[in-house]
Amino acid sequence: MAFVVGENQLNEIENTLQKDIIDLGVKCVVLIDMAGNILATRDDGARKHDIYSLAALAAGNFGAVSAMAKIIGEDEFSLLFHKGKSENIHFSKVMDEFLLVTIFSNEVSLGFLRLKVSEAVARISEILSSPVDG
Repeated sequence: MAFVVGENQLNEIENTLQKDIIDLGVKCVVLIDMAGNILATRDDGARKHDIYSLAALAAGNFGAVSAMAKIIGEDEFSLLFHKGKSENIHFSKVMDEFLLVTIFSNEVSLGFLRLKVSEAVARISEILSSPVDG
């Protein structure tokens, strides 16, 4: 299913990413499609990541992990998370077509992040399911 995202929808998504994710102390959040194309992004302004490479690799990683889940009899894994020394990456599926990639430091609790990302995913799903504005 192809999605057309209107300007107002994109603004609402970006506002949701800022308010619900970045304002928590998260470093960067990127909404991509499953091919690795970026729809929306927000960051804290302090660090610059190569989000284009990140988006492409995240889509590939998510696809590979989904294939592994199917091999062992799971539909998907509910938590996709990579922990580093100082930064971590969390993946969350949005509907069937999108992926929310969040980069955050160890100062942000994974449990709290998962709760806030879940709320943001629900809001983004509502926005994407609404009729496209002119």
